[in-house]
Amino acid sequence: MAAADSATREQVSIAVEKLGHVYKGGTVALDGVDLSFGTGLFGLLGPNGAGKSTLMKIACTLLVPTSGRVTVGGHDVVRERQAVRRMLGYLPQEFGAWRLHRVEEVLDTLALTSGLADKASRRKRVGEVLEQVGLNDVADRKVKKLSGGMVRRLGVAQALVHQPRVIVVDEPTVGLDPQERLRFRQLMATLGQDRTIILSTHIVADLGSSCHDMALIDTGKIVFRGGPVELVRQAEGRVFEIRVAEGGADRFAAEYEVVSRSRDADGTKIRAVSADDKLPAGAAPVAEVTLEEAYLAFMAARGRADAAVTEREEVA
Repeated sequence: MAAADSATREQVSIAVEKLGHVYKGGTVALDGVDLSFGTGLFGLLGPNGAGKSTLMKIACTLLVPTSGRVTVGGHDVVRERQAVRRMLGYLPQEFGAWRLHRVEEVLDTLALTSGLADKASRRKRVGEVLEQVGLNDVADRKVKKLSGGMVRRLGVAQALVHQPRVIVVDEPTVGLDPQERLRFRQLMATLGQDRTIILSTHIVADLGSSCHDMALIDTGKIVFRGGPVELVRQAEGRVFEIRVAEGGADRFAAEYEVVSRSRDADGTKIRAVSADDKLPAGAAPVAEVTLEEAYLAFMAARGRADAAVTEREEVA
């Protein structure tokens, strides 16, 4: 039985059991969260304030939960902090320190504090990580001279330098331009092939096509767990297109969650989601629902318009 339990712990990189956290003042951030997942990219999606960052901080041993338990590779995050930290790399929402240091210096220092004492081995590892994240050409550049996307990649590099089995990434692409977001998704897809990555975000596109397992969290509770395909399936028949007369688009947007609108000489064509399967007169359900639209439809059904995605506007 002990051998079987050990094998299970190896397969499940992270296990969250009945996790709860209440901040001073009574704010409930997490309420009975249960999750488990192994190798690959796992997406934790939810609106701002849903409890994502609290869960990430607990998993990274930075916050002690009020109740419940989290283990990483079988190690308890409260009782075995050092063992967990050796297995884990963490990229927080903000990684903007070390501004006056060179990129290579930052990684060398962090590699040393992670236990890589041998200078030659450390130099080799720093070079490998810089190559992996695409920063080898700016190794001598000071952090303050890097673009926002490069700083995020440096954050990934510091999380990777000690070769962790688990990487936790919290809101990774806020403030990045579309090209850097794409580069970041590609990097996460590559890294997730042989390790566990938890990507916590409120931006659906961050998950990318390499994410096959995900959970939605809202008001501290897990409200959906499954694959992106399953979430999309739930939204079928609730995402639609409709043409409205000139001047009617804003009135329509007051009743439905609008994803995009395009204007032409005949008026405005709107793509939107309904909180239920009752579509407005003249609407046609779309054949292919995106993950972004599926998320919006799910949250709209919960009465959470504040979780909406950014509307796109196009001119035909």
